Amino acid sequence: MKIVIQGKNIEITEAIREYVGQKIDKAVNHFKSMTTEVDVNLSVARNPRIISSQSAEVTIYASGTVIRAEERSENLYTSIDLVADKIARKLRKYKERKSAKINTKTALAVTEQPPIPLPDQNRVPELPAQVIRNKYFTMVPMTTEEAVEQLEMVDHDFFVYRNGETGQINVVYERNHGGYGVIQPHN
Repeated sequence: MKIVIQGKNIEITEAIREYVGQKIDKAVNHFKSMTTEVDVNLSVARNPRIISSQSAEVTIYASGTVIRAEERSENLYTSIDLVADKIARKLRKYKERKSAKINTKTALAVTEQPPIPLPDQNRVPELPAQVIRNKYFTMVPMTTEEAVEQLEMVDHDFFVYRNGETGQINVVYERNHGGYGVIQPHN
């Protein structure tokens, strides 16, 4: 298993490297067979108004899926401890779901709604003057249920995926009042 440690506004000393290695190794210990790479990003906010200025973010690449967690606190070592605990819980949850999938089949009920009419066709979209950041990832076809699981693992508000049934790009997102929604292209 490969561990990559990066720092922003902080020098990664040997003591920090050892501490992160111990904590991440302990968190991933039972899941080493499925874990290929671990990326750790440590950062310190330079703004004195930010109380929780020390953050630790861990991204794990495990069996074709991405599991991510982030924690912030006033102390870098506390942030590392918190994110290690959080990532261990997520890995355990992922492994339990994976083994439960093998034993039983589950289904997610998605009600089909009529598409919303498109906005005015004469409108010219405006793009930002500068692209801030590009991200690339492989889009393995999956079901909506699998996309919801991925959404929970990456700890984001939305997840973009390729629908295995239609082959189209869809977005699953967390709704403000609970539950999930799916955005599908209009044909």
